[in-house]
Amino acid sequence: MAYYVKPDLQKKEPIILGIESSCDETAAAVIRGRMILSDEIASSANIQAKFGGVVPEIASRAHTDYIADVVERAIEKAGITYADIDAVAVTYGAGLLGALLVGVSFAKALAYALKKPLIAVNHIRGHLAAAYLDEPTLKPPFVTLLASGGHTAVLYAKTEAEFEILGATLDDAAGEAFDKVARVLGLSYPGGPHIENCARDGKPVVPMPKMLKGGGGYNFSYSGLKTAVINYCHTKEQKNEKYSKADVASSFQAAAVDVLVEKTVSAALEKGVDTVTAGGGVVANGYLRESLQKACDGKGLKLVLPERRYCTDNAAMIAAEGLVQFRLGNFADMALTAKASIPLSATLRTVQNQK
Repeated sequence: MAYYVKPDLQKKEPIILGIESSCDETAAAVIRGRMILSDEIASSANIQAKFGGVVPEIASRAHTDYIADVVERAIEKAGITYADIDAVAVTYGAGLLGALLVGVSFAKALAYALKKPLIAVNHIRGHLAAAYLDEPTLKPPFVTLLASGGHTAVLYAKTEAEFEILGATLDDAAGEAFDKVARVLGLSYPGGPHIENCARDGKPVVPMPKMLKGGGGYNFSYSGLKTAVINYCHTKEQKNEKYSKADVASSFQAAAVDVLVEKTVSAALEKGVDTVTAGGGVVANGYLRESLQKACDGKGLKLVLPERRYCTDNAAMIAAEGLVQFRLGNFADMALTAKASIPLSATLRTVQNQK
């Protein structure tokens, strides 16, 4: 016997509550169809910055402290009651296991108490679904760039549920490379925004690998670029030679981003689509957004970019993917548990009905 009352899958604009707790952001959001009604976030990033990165135990404790209040605020600001919710969507992976368990446990209890269906959302699919919130009329097929701390790939969206991997990183993800280079330059965590800010005062004049090799096609390899920055800085320091951190940041940013833009646009042209989207924390980078817009404009492609706040971790994107799965009738049971790691190939397959 199902724990929930069977919902109307044909409802034009179902109300989805999204819950996200995969890292250091405790977030809850409510959407009606593709319209965001509320979006609440409580972050432990300032605490984590003292340690130069995320400490899993601290993140888990913060989620436990914040989650009930964040969800309550999301419901209140959406102007609805808990009874109005059609489903509860929650990130079950990938991410920090302890952090994920807080969100999953809360969502399971809430769904069970409300007799509403529970939707298991993969964090990466959430990043991909964020574009639907920016463009309510967006429909596949299109090519999308995924650039986050854990994954970097160029994807072909066949339908809302099906993605084909055209190319992916063979080692470090773009976001991971930004964080590591920031640390070498003595910049604070998280690295992405600080690299971008530092780069504004510099020029891309430091020699960097011209092409990120990785087997050709649409694959990427960031380990060589990261190593080039480390070697350049260490060599200068060992010789007691001065160098411009701003120039290094600018040079790294250009090398890291230009290849993403080039391969994404090339993939769109090859697939014959007229729309490009992007998702993931790196897509909040201003240089990437400007470069991708310019490249798409030059080729007559429409670019759909989520607002910057919906590129980084948030619950609105989890609700957006929850809407996709709601319409497919893909609901989880009370045996749902968190997963710290989910392969990209598994992530992009249609979620199977778990009833």
